[in-house]
Amino acid sequence: MIALIDYDAGNIRSVEKALAALGEETEVTRDAERILAADRVILPGVGSFGDAMGKLHSFQLVDVIKETIRRKTPFLGICLGLQLLFERSEESPGMEGLGILKGEILRIPEKDGLKIPHIGWNSLTFPNPGRLFEGIEENPYVYFVHSYYLKAAEPSIVTAETEYGTLIHASVEKDNVFACQFHPEKSSSVGLSILKNFISLT
Repeated sequence: MIALIDYDAGNIRSVEKALAALGEETEVTRDAERILAADRVILPGVGSFGDAMGKLHSFQLVDVIKETIRRKTPFLGICLGLQLLFERSEESPGMEGLGILKGEILRIPEKDGLKIPHIGWNSLTFPNPGRLFEGIEENPYVYFVHSYYLKAAEPSIVTAETEYGTLIHASVEKDNVFACQFHPEKSSSVGLSILKNFISLT
């Protein structure tokens, strides 16, 4: 069973539908026992960094997430779910992230006439091998919706990058922790392949 963590932060239903299309059993939950019993766990999310961290604390999910990762359960953060895994965000000064991975979330610079938020399809390059992208050719297009981006402190964990006014660390992998700034559930066949790779992890 795949647990989708429910903390009132957005795109859970679209992720649930994509996994159902792949034939996967999912459960939308904020129950600690159900999350810890899951074979895989996904932290989706859209919205603001500070509000989301506040909800994770109010639902007592911070320690549950950390324990899930400590147990080596495959864990996937999507969009805001990626950002929350890191230490801090310019969007919410003074609010600490989960701090599971090292790095910070910065605002996309307003230059070259680029619209903020970044909404739409961008191609990925793969600086390091990543298990989410096995069997996927270089420069696939995936769907983004965000105003803030990841600058990871450890280049070795960055498995996908894109350019939008700056270099964006679009996906990371460290041990059993995976995350994507883009939305695989909205990224057509490429996104389904990414989710399928996550499902196939041992």
